[in-house]
Amino acid sequence: MAASASASLRHHLLLRRRPRFPLGPSPTFRTSSLPRRHQRLFASAPSSSTVENGEPSSPVEPSDGASVVDVNPPRGTRDFPPEDMRLRTWLFDQFREVSRVMAFEEVDFPVLESEALFIRKAGEEITQQLYNFEDKGGRRVVLRPEITPSLARLVIKQGKSVSLPLKWFTIGQCWRYERMTRGRRREHYQWNMDIFGMPKVRAESELLQAIILLFERLGITSSDVGIRVSSRKVLQAVLNMYSIPEHLFTEVCVIVDKLGKLTREEIEKKLVTIGLSSEAVLGIIEVLSLKSLPKLEEVLGSDVEAVADLKKLFSFAEQYGYADWICFDASVVRGLAYYTGIVFEAFDRDGKLRAICGGGRYDRLLSTFGSEDIPACGFGFGDAVIVELLKEKGLLPDLSRQIDDIVFPLDEELEGPACSVASSLRRQGRSVDLVEDKRLKWVFKHAERINAGRLILVGKSEWERGMVRVKILSTREEFEVKAGELQ
Repeated sequence: MAASASASLRHHLLLRRRPRFPLGPSPTFRTSSLPRRHQRLFASAPSSSTVENGEPSSPVEPSDGASVVDVNPPRGTRDFPPEDMRLRTWLFDQFREVSRVMAFEEVDFPVLESEALFIRKAGEEITQQLYNFEDKGGRRVVLRPEITPSLARLVIKQGKSVSLPLKWFTIGQCWRYERMTRGRRREHYQWNMDIFGMPKVRAESELLQAIILLFERLGITSSDVGIRVSSRKVLQAVLNMYSIPEHLFTEVCVIVDKLGKLTREEIEKKLVTIGLSSEAVLGIIEVLSLKSLPKLEEVLGSDVEAVADLKKLFSFAEQYGYADWICFDASVVRGLAYYTGIVFEAFDRDGKLRAICGGGRYDRLLSTFGSEDIPACGFGFGDAVIVELLKEKGLLPDLSRQIDDIVFPLDEELEGPACSVASSLRRQGRSVDLVEDKRLKWVFKHAERINAGRLILVGKSEWERGMVRVKILSTREEFEVKAGELQ
């Protein structure tokens, strides 16, 4: 019987007709390895729609003179073809799994928000980077540059209908019109985790564990990445020592956040420009250069709240088991205006990339929107820099397309039975590609391209006996199965 069926199969293959419709030119397939393709997704070089001076190229002019739209995405943005979408989905799955084990709930917000939500609280730099405009109703709106204010808005909206503490996370797209560098684009996706209603340092220690759990899931170690930790209260204590007015605090934070990006002389000049004395500027720079918590305690004293908070956080780090990941660095202040306490940012120890993620405590954000303040802290973790790091470390996963089954009818009159077979398998949860109007040689090549597990052939003689032929593509094993028993 097996020999007869095999002969029948060969007979059908020899008589297999050409497709009913003419086929177009053969498709061109990428031959680069998967990680290489993924490198395109987060690369920061200008797209092919730009020339050397960075200006957009002119649309392609077809021979008939009609203008054709530029097929490249706007500068600083990305398309996500299937292979890049697989990487994005994989990364988001890692974000969600860490959030799940940390017992956080997922929320979401519109990308389009009121402009006032960001202008009222943000430092000057981010205000200048907004994608903002007036809509057709005369309202000033913005494509959100970050997520925390949207989160705060939702917390205010929910009011007393929710019980504290809130542990929420989201993965959303953010937009900033800024200069592009490696790992920095004008749009990116960001994983945020935030805790509302926990005033103690335990909340920050939980957030730091979430970040480290993600790194560990991705194969990154503490020798690859560190997390610098400080507190806005350190800077506040220094300003108090020199009787600097409270209203200058935010401006000072925005300026000193550029330590390491600007020269010391440029930082000092900017601080003097906003009204600080040379003595105060020198004192600020000296304290922010400290990398040792005991030395900070010597300068500020042990009774200063910033020192107590930091000592408690480092104690928790020992208990959680991630003390080797974090280090004290007084220069970390973060550039956004709303931070009030502990602040932190992750960095690659080779120093090749910008900050991987960052966050901190923002206990007074809600009052800037006219609501009662709730203690809060959180972080933002972008999708671009982490992929650059995975690329550097050779940790990008192989995410080739994988399909369970290909179903292929050997004759036109068997297309109906093939549909029935495919439908039955899909109802069982298997991924099935139903292929028609192709030569068998093409089907085998297609199966290799999509990493199909099985090829299921619906032939005339087999179907008349209620059977289909199954080929296990990894082992080349072939056998017949009753169509109703196919799993």
